[in-house]
Amino acid sequence: MKNVFSENMKMADLVCHNSKLLSVLSRFEINLGFGDHSIEEVCKMYNVDTQFFLLICNVYCDEDFTPHYEDLKCVNIDSMIKYLHISHNYYLHERLPHIEEHFNRIIEACPSKYAIPLKRFFDEYKNEVATHFEYEETVVFPYLKALENKTSDILGYNIGEFKGTHSSIIEDNLNDLLNILVKYLPADVFPKERIEISMDIIELSADIVSHAMIEDRILIPFVEHLELNNDESR
Repeated sequence: MKNVFSENMKMADLVCHNSKLLSVLSRFEINLGFGDHSIEEVCKMYNVDTQFFLLICNVYCDEDFTPHYEDLKCVNIDSMIKYLHISHNYYLHERLPHIEEHFNRIIEACPSKYAIPLKRFFDEYKNEVATHFEYEETVVFPYLKALENKTSDILGYNIGEFKGTHSSIIEDNLNDLLNILVKYLPADVFPKERIEISMDIIELSADIVSHAMIEDRILIPFVEHLELNNDESR
């Protein structure tokens, strides 16, 4: 699949092409204010591997983009872990608290027959997200480092276990939450704020889908090749 972006493209044009990439910039710790510099120039300023950055952007923006193995050779374990770790913090400590703040106002204004199950549903969703990310942080990421270093810590685990549990359940539950807000709450409960929070949920859901695509199309196949190479070298 052909890359949508190239290193000679202006970074500003990349962001204008798809505003979702603003959040990708923050996960590479790239700040705005890059003028007319190219993607390659900006990446060099921030000590970011240009090809890895482009790979993330292409997968993030194009649901049909599937990298070939040659594309994955730019992946560095430390860079991949750092990117995913920053993404986890963004969801857990920025986006979900922002949604929860508005959500709590709506819950407080609802009759108890709506408020109690709605609060429980949201809390369960938050815990599910936190549990999923904790698994990646405490199991998958250390495994990646052990695999890279070819240490004995890799025994008894392979990326197939992560692949087997890596489903769309988080995105699906977020859509269920959206349906509750849109369909079932009384019409007079914060109608304007419900529209705003619904838009936030739609944006978060799309972002999490892109996040999962990065893991499915970059992380997992890259690690599968590492595992194969390690097996062949024994």
